[in-house]
Amino acid sequence: MDLKYIGHSAFEIKVGEKSILIDPYVSINPKYDWKKSNIVDIFVTHAHADHLGEAIEISKEKEAPITAIVELASYCGKHGCKTQGINFGGWINYDWGRAVFVPSYHTSSLPDGSYAGMAAGIIFDIEGVRIYHAGDTALTSEMKTIKELYSPNIALLPIGGYYTMDVEHAAVAAKWLGVQTVIPMHYDTFPTIKADLQKFTQLIQAGNTNVAILNPEQL
Repeated sequence: MDLKYIGHSAFEIKVGEKSILIDPYVSINPKYDWKKSNIVDIFVTHAHADHLGEAIEISKEKEAPITAIVELASYCGKHGCKTQGINFGGWINYDWGRAVFVPSYHTSSLPDGSYAGMAAGIIFDIEGVRIYHAGDTALTSEMKTIKELYSPNIALLPIGGYYTMDVEHAAVAAKWLGVQTVIPMHYDTFPTIKADLQKFTQLIQAGNTNVAILNPEQL
């Protein structure tokens, strides 16, 4: 398994010859060429443009289904995509592993401002490794439940503040989650979410957790 940070909150997970996209706002990084990847599934945490990104275009081109909360999946389906509309609950099985959607504390609306269901985080269970993509979220005690139920190994956490957790809250989240490795995301894309990576690293390492800062420029 290979985890690639495309930028903002967009990631690609490669399992063998298959690729999974999460929150594919891929236009943020001109160095990433999704057309060269064998994308079999797309996951979207919520409907905001910087997370839905190019999901619809990629889904139609690759014939890869979009898994999302039912209201958002319905919107994508109306735009010609294969979809899997889900909600919070149990594990969803795939041939590369499984995933479960968990609550996040954030809003979610479609381009016209209409309701797109609740925002979510997603936990992936792939080859014995559990990866928690928090989506956009504030710090929430739900993360203590995530540790108890799922014991993630890696957490992809927003740190930019303003719309999500800031570096101080994300450090608390890492502690509550009990993960071995934290990968920061959702920072520096816009002036309002500029983050102090040095401070974040110091706060995380004080809790004996590893920080992996992935550079989208080095795909």
